[in-house]
Amino acid sequence: MHMDYRRYGDTYVVRLDKGDDICEALQTLAEREQIALAEVNGLGAVDQIILGVYDPRAQRYLTNSFTGAYEITSLTGNITLDEGKPHLHLHLSAGDIRGNAVGGHLKCATISVTGEILVRVLPGAVNRKYDPDVGINVLAFDE
Repeated sequence: MHMDYRRYGDTYVVRLDKGDDICEALQTLAEREQIALAEVNGLGAVDQIILGVYDPRAQRYLTNSFTGAYEITSLTGNITLDEGKPHLHLHLSAGDIRGNAVGGHLKCATISVTGEILVRVLPGAVNRKYDPDVGINVLAFDE
């Protein structure tokens, strides 16, 4: 992994290089820096993407894979805690050479040129807990 980053105030500025996986890099950052709560946004270029859409009836993610030249038009999400470990919840939209866009819940994406991501740390921590009605871990605020 070639990821590099610096912290400026409450924000990490992250550079990803060719071959880096966005989710793997951000998970490494969150664990290394012990991030308990943050917002994420970014852009860049990717060539392999796996995106999911949650099917609430089946209570599982359906995935689609995309390969080719894509520009990230939006990478957004958050970092919270799940059982004491940093948990990424990211969504990605990306456009191809014809201007067609794909998007969904980010499972993984490989950088083809560079990635530029901002991770703004928020004070405090938010955990997740399993909600059997929807079948996923949702935000859980301490009472």
